Order: sequence, then structure tokens, then C-alpha cells
Amino acid sequence: MEGAVRVQILSQMGISEVPSQYIQPPENRPTSETNSITGLSCKNVPAIDLSCEKESVLAAIRDACREWGAFHVINHGVATKLMDDLRRVCLSFFNDLPMEEKLKYACRPGSAASEGYGSRMLVSSENETVLDWRDYFDHHTLPLSRRNPSSWPHFPPEYRALTADYSDEMKALAQRLLALMSESLGLRASCMEDAIGEFYQNITASYYPPCPRPDLTLGLQSHSDIGAITLLIQDDVGGLQVLKDGEWLLVDPLPNAILVLVADQAEIITNGKYKTCVHRAVTNTNKARLSIATFHDPAKMTRISPASDLVSQGSPPRYSSVVYGDYLSRWYSNGPEGKRNLDKLLLDTSK
Repeated sequence: MEGAVRVQILSQMGISEVPSQYIQPPENRPTSETNSITGLSCKNVPAIDLSCEKESVLAAIRDACREWGAFHVINHGVATKLMDDLRRVCLSFFNDLPMEEKLKYACRPGSAASEGYGSRMLVSSENETVLDWRDYFDHHTLPLSRRNPSSWPHFPPEYRALTADYSDEMKALAQRLLALMSESLGLRASCMEDAIGEFYQNITASYYPPCPRPDLTLGLQSHSDIGAITLLIQDDVGGLQVLKDGEWLLVDPLPNAILVLVADQAEIITNGKYKTCVHRAVTNTNKARLSIATFHDPAKMTRISPASDLVSQGSPPRYSSVVYGDYLSRWYSNGPEGKRNLDKLLLDTSK
């Protein structure tokens, strides 16, 4: 059983102060403005209708990936009922299953990103990181050889079937979006997916209980996702923030939309033309929040480098190539802290 105390238990105890290990250093704490659901609202995160004429979709994706590294998609082809049902069963796991039952699915102690129910994503080290105010369930869903539904919750009864169906739908949407992203750069449609190879997909349901001191904590610390592309659905509570021009902005939940987050390997493949999205989650005192993120990563042995069609004498490679497994290991060893792991691969192009 994972050693960390579940955040949900702390919240249900009715504590008025948070334990010290959850207190962020002053420079990382959310301000009262950015911590407010009604404060700095990020209504300008682009929303792209995938049913529109293709050229307008490509132009919108190009602008969003350059300026934001994030965009909502609507009319994306994923059934609203499937998204609603998955949110329902994930929320039921956290709220309705007794803790002793939930703990049967606990992550393996001392193992980074092991499948299951957890609270501590990073392995404990000498440089102990501040803990996030969240619990989560991580599912290994693709390739099919990693998919073992017997290790997923049995409650509610339809949980496992819904998760498998959702996994398949997210894979198809990720392939469609990567093709559009490739074409928006003038590349062949298969370019980005070919560079990534077979998807290693994880689905992580994150549960953020009410927190007595949102001014001192974060539900999820600042980071950029390490893989290629992340597809996220939220509930109606809100709490996700993206970093735009040095300012943290709240992403308003958009009904029936899926939020697309450009991740680190996509920035490398596009040679920096498209930017990874630095984001975090804030907490609130009144309502629990649920989000479900689907990550699409390369295999650990895949070497990622800028696409050859985007590299020329006038546009030299901006990033050194990297074996994804090595990048992954460094991320879990060093901790996320914004996009510092990606920045270490930057090359000096001024010479």
C-alpha cells in the first residue's frame, strides 16, 4: 500500500490547517485573484469546432498551438454520454466506495507512476517535494498488452467497460488531432504520429477534495506534460490554470468539450514551433473537483528529435534528440517545476 495519507481523509477530518508537507513555498502559491473561480477567467483559450471546414480548423490549431499550447475541441466525435458516464463512475469510486475497498487498489510503494489509487505521484527522494492536494487513480490503457481491467475498480459495475471504451475513443481522437497538427505545419498527416510511434496511453482520474487553505496549496503543481498530447475533461467546478505570458489564467470548463494540451515531445518534434502548455490546478474550500486526463506518450525506447522537414540551414534544430525513457526518468527524479526538463534540451542556435 502506498504510504501517503489520502488527501480525501484529511479533508473529511474537517481540519482547519493543512499539514506542512502540502504548503507551497511563497513563490508558488496562488494569489487571491488567480485562486478565484470568478477571478482571472481564461475565456480566451481557443475553442475549435472540428466539424468546420478543414482549412479553418488547421489555421485555428496553428494559432492555438503557437500562442497557447492548449485549446478546447468541440464536435470532436466522442459521445457526451460516454464522457458523462466516465465522470460519474470515477466520482463514485472516490465518494461511494469505502476507503478500505479503495485501498485494495493502492499504487505500489516506492514506484513511480505505478497503476492504481494514489496520492503521491513522485517517488520520495532526499529533496522532498511539496505534496499536491489531490488523490488519483491511474489506469494503464494502451498498448493492449498493458491493459489489465482486473486492476481497475470493480465499483461501480460498469467502471471497467466504460474506461476501456473511453480509452479507445481517446486514442482515435489523439490520432486525428496529431494529423491535423502535422498538416497545420505543412507536414504529411502521419508525421507526428510516426515520430511518436505506438501510443503508451494512461488515463488518470484526479480528485481534488475541498481544502481549508487554498492560499497555501496547489491541487497539482506547475508542470508541462512529458508525453506528446494530453486530452482532458473537467467537471463544472473549475480549477485548472494555464501559464500565458507570465500570468496564471483559469480555464473555464466548457460543457461537452475536450481540452487539448500540447506536451513536451510535441514541442521537440515541431522544433519549437508549437509550445508545450505549462499548467497547474488550484484548490477551493467548498467543492471537490474531478478531472480526467488521457496521456499519449511514446514508448520508452523511442528517440524523439525535431522533424527533419522542419529543420534547415535557416531553421536549425532547437532541441537535442532524447530517448523518451531517459527523459521520463529525469522528470521523475528531478520533479516537474514548469518546463525545466524540456528547457535542458535546448540547443544554442546563435552560433
